[in-house]
Amino acid sequence: MIKVGIVGGTGYTGVELLRILAVHPDVQVECITSRSEAGMPVADIYPNLRGHFDLAFSEPEPERLKACDMVFFATPHGVAMRMVPELMDAGVRVVDLSADFRIKDLDVWANWYGMPHESPEWAQKAVYGLPEVARDAISEAQLVANPGCYPTAVQLGFLPLLEQGLVNPDRLIADAKSGASGGGRQGKIGMLHGEVGESFKAYGASGHRHLPEIRQGLVQAAGQACGVTFVPHLVPMVRGIEATLYAELNNAGDFDRLQEVFESRYRSEPFVDVMPFGSHPETRSVRGANQCRMALHRQEQSNMVIVSSVIDNLVKGAAGQAVQNMNIMFGLNEVAGLEAPALLP
Repeated sequence: MIKVGIVGGTGYTGVELLRILAVHPDVQVECITSRSEAGMPVADIYPNLRGHFDLAFSEPEPERLKACDMVFFATPHGVAMRMVPELMDAGVRVVDLSADFRIKDLDVWANWYGMPHESPEWAQKAVYGLPEVARDAISEAQLVANPGCYPTAVQLGFLPLLEQGLVNPDRLIADAKSGASGGGRQGKIGMLHGEVGESFKAYGASGHRHLPEIRQGLVQAAGQACGVTFVPHLVPMVRGIEATLYAELNNAGDFDRLQEVFESRYRSEPFVDVMPFGSHPETRSVRGANQCRMALHRQEQSNMVIVSSVIDNLVKGAAGQAVQNMNIMFGLNEVAGLEAPALLP
């Protein structure tokens, strides 16, 4: 059994990790940390886990974490980069769900996250954990940077187009919408139900911290510079991301083969579902599942490819993808603990 620790267990991604790991056949959760809730039983905060974990939250003690085989960081940005080097020296493997190790250009990272990076060596060694792109590197990695939720939905939708050189990389548009859980579990006035209910708004339109992460991945896929416009939106639902992606096709004659390009690219991927051309994937179809569903569209007399990509921001956009990465790192069945279908209604 793989001994697992979770640092930062009281947020939405922390409880989602516990929910998934509760049914994982190869994992034993040894500790889950929270400075603010140390000593409190996990089930007292998350009653859905009653009967699944006989654990209490504890202080993030380095010696206890170093006794684990795998540690997940579900912490605010800036925490993992301070704690990871000691765990790396102890031979522990880590998946970081924060943004601390996602961006390779640390000047860019510092600009967007408002602090200098404190672990530049490991920032360069970390593997960006998008399994559909970096599975081989993930399998050998000691430290994996789990992708952000928006970047997962956006990159998976654009990848086949850019890898095949089918679209103009200078004119990429990502119009994305997320449920309120994407903002975390903190008591923010702007996230109260009375504030977000019956409302719909864009935010970060002048620049969002997921933009450099998205751009980094798209540049890698295209093998050249990319111009991408990314605008996130907040919608009055708890879970889910829908990204409507637009790209200008280089050759209009390629429209007829786009469906096969996408189906071929993702045919062997267990967690990407390419729907029939013209479908409209719904966020509810992936709620609670580690799945990205997407579909292609074309409007009459238009040279624009439209891709609709949906994920659950807490699963394929966070905890589920983190477990998927762990499975790859330890040579386990990649779908272990992640096979449950989405929740309906």
